[in-house]
Amino acid sequence: MRTFKNRDLGRAGEKAALSFLKKKGYFILDKNFRCPFGEIDVVAKEGQQIVFVEVKTRQNLNFGLPEEAVDYRKKKRLTKLALFYLKENHLENSSCRFDVVSLVVENKKVKSVYIIKNAFEATF
Repeated sequence: MRTFKNRDLGRAGEKAALSFLKKKGYFILDKNFRCPFGEIDVVAKEGQQIVFVEVKTRQNLNFGLPEEAVDYRKKKRLTKLALFYLKENHLENSSCRFDVVSLVVENKKVKSVYIIKNAFEATF
């Protein structure tokens, strides 16, 4: 069985997620946005809403579903990142939400991909 190293798995998952989001009608504003608080995988726009997308990729389900890795600490960090992004880009009054794209990759091929829209609310 051919497998990815963690960093390569993440990159492959993000690339597949970008393609998936574009097919779903999302307009990509930014990818791998970095700031002092960390990184946002994808910032997109769907309709009039700004969407902060966390991409989670797994090679198997031995440790649960990919989206289950978005715990309280991750939600809190993503909220802080989103607020920074909105302020930095003068989008403070924009409607926004958090989505999670979940991917399972086997033998370097995407086995499943789906999106959880409005996966969680801002967490403080």
